[in-house]
Amino acid sequence: MIIGRLGADPEVRYTQNNTAVANMSVATSERYKDKNGEWQETTEWHRVVVWGKLAEICQSYLKKGSMAYFEGAIQTRSWEDKDGNKQYTTEIKALSMQMLDSKSASEGNRTNTEPAAQQQGNVVVEDGMDDDLPF
Repeated sequence: MIIGRLGADPEVRYTQNNTAVANMSVATSERYKDKNGEWQETTEWHRVVVWGKLAEICQSYLKKGSMAYFEGAIQTRSWEDKDGNKQYTTEIKALSMQMLDSKSASEGNRTNTEPAAQQQGNVVVEDGMDDDLPF
């Protein structure tokens, strides 16, 4: 589980089976006082991957700077690069997402080309969308 801000708009691609997959970079920050009593802040970046309809929802409603909660499994993958070196990445394979921006902040991020939406608390539901949302 992480709560953080997106470093960029979600990048959405489609598999050969037309399944959406969104990749996001999410920053979490920690503020603390050091031994001299001065405030310090550290930021950690996390890769988040979301699949299916939830990926499309992320693409429609999350933008760079959006605050969101993600929950899912941590997964490490490996592959060989073009030089034959083994590479690794660790990411959060999110199964649920909650938008945490205020209503006014999320409206400010929305463009006029996006579909009309109903606000219900922190969750945005598109008109005509199935009621069994994945979050």
